[in-house]
Amino acid sequence: MIPARWSLARRLLLAAGVLVLVILPLAGGGLAYTFRQTVTASFDERLDSMSRVLLAAVERDPRSGRLRAAPALGDARFERVFSGWYWQVGDGRGETRVSRSLWDQRLPLADASAGVTHRDISGPRGEPLRLIERRVRVAGDPRPLRVGLAVSRQALDDEVARFEWLLWLSLLALGLLLLGGLAAQIRWGLAPLRRLHADLREVEAGRAERLGTRLPAELSELAGAMNEVLTRDRRLIERGRAAAGNLAHALKTPISVLGTLSGRHPEPARLRAELKRLDEAVRHHLARASAAGGASLAGRVRADEALAPVVDGLSRLAERRGIELDVELAPSLALRVDAQDLQEMVGNLLENALHWACHRVTLRLTTRDGAACLEVEDDGPGMPPEQREAALARGARLDERRSGSGLGLAIVEDLMALYDGRLTLEAAELGGLAARIRLPLGGPA
Repeated sequence: MIPARWSLARRLLLAAGVLVLVILPLAGGGLAYTFRQTVTASFDERLDSMSRVLLAAVERDPRSGRLRAAPALGDARFERVFSGWYWQVGDGRGETRVSRSLWDQRLPLADASAGVTHRDISGPRGEPLRLIERRVRVAGDPRPLRVGLAVSRQALDDEVARFEWLLWLSLLALGLLLLGGLAAQIRWGLAPLRRLHADLREVEAGRAERLGTRLPAELSELAGAMNEVLTRDRRLIERGRAAAGNLAHALKTPISVLGTLSGRHPEPARLRAELKRLDEAVRHHLARASAAGGASLAGRVRADEALAPVVDGLSRLAERRGIELDVELAPSLALRVDAQDLQEMVGNLLENALHWACHRVTLRLTTRDGAACLEVEDDGPGMPPEQREAALARGARLDERRSGSGLGLAIVEDLMALYDGRLTLEAAELGGLAARIRLPLGGPA
C-alpha cells in the first residue's frame, strides 16, 4: 500500500516504473517466442529440403530388392561418426539404411501415418536433435518407406540464445531510458507545482504577499483564487483590528464618565470595582480581537525597531518610579510576528514587572536553539511555584492591594498560542519573577 504522504512525483514515477516492468517483459517474451518460432520454422524448411534430397536418392535394387541410398547427401558431416547429422531409411520390416555418422545406433522413428512430422529428440550421445520424419510410398514398391533426417539443434539454440541475450539487454537499456525520460517528464510537468509551493512558503514566511500567477492555465486560476482569498483575509483582519480599535475608543469614554459619576452612587466602592472589572474585560477581549488571525499572514519585523516605542515609553515610567530598566535586544533580529502583537506582549510583561519591581527590571531578547528567547525579570517579591500557574489564569489577581492584575499575563499567553510560542514563569536571578517567552524563528506552523 502506498503511503498517504508520498509526493506526486514519487507516485507517478512508481506508476511509470510498474508499467515499464510489466510491459517490457511481456513484449520481450512475445518477441523471443516469435523469433524462436520463426527460426525453428526456417530450420524445419531446411530439414525438409534435405529430406527431399535424401528421398530422391533412395531406391530399391531391382535385382536384390534391397534399399540403396546416396551415402553423404553432399555433406561430409553425414560421414563423420556421431557428428550430429544423421539420416535413416527403413521399410518397417527390418531393412534399414543409415548414414555412416549413426554407426550402430538408430533414430527413434515413430509409426506415423502418411505425412511429415517435426519433433525434438535426443541423439546417440544425448545431444538435442531436430528430426523430420516422412512416411512415403515409392512407385512400384508396395511397402511404404519411413525416412528420417535429424540434425543437431546446437546452431539453432545458439542463435536463439544470442538473440534473446541481445533482446533482454536492449530491453533493459530501453527500460532505463524510459524511466529516465519519464522522471525528467514528471519533474518538468510538476515544476509549476513546485513553484507554487515555493510561493506559498514565501507567503507563509512573510517574504511575499501574493502568489505568482505565471503558471499553466489550470494552476494560474488556482493561484489567482488563492490570492483573492489572501487579499480578502487581510482586509478582514485590518477591518477587524480597526473595529476593535474604534470599539476601544468608544468604550473608554463612557467607562471614564461612569467612574467619575460613581461617587454619587450609594455604593461607590462596589460600582468602581464593577467598572474596573468591565474595563479589564473590555481590554482583554479587544486585545485578543486585534491579534486574532495575525499569525497566519504576519510578515517579518525587526524586533528592536518594533519594540523601540514600548521601551521608550516604559523607560520614562521606570524613571518616575525610580526603577532601573536594563534593555538588551539582539540587533537586526527579525521575527515573523505582527509588530502590534509583539508590542502588546512585551508591553504587558514590562508593565507587570514595573508594578512589582523594587529597584531593577531587565529585558533581554536573544536567539537560542533556533528560537527567539525574550526574558523579563524583576527584583520584586517574586511568586511561589504554586501561584505561577494560577497567575496565567484570565484575570487572576494575587494581591488586591497593588494595582494591576493577571490580565496582562493572560493576554500574553493568548498571543503565544497564535504564534506557537510558550510563556513560562520562573524564579529570577534578581530575586523576583522571570517571565520567559520562546518564539520559533520560522513563525507559526
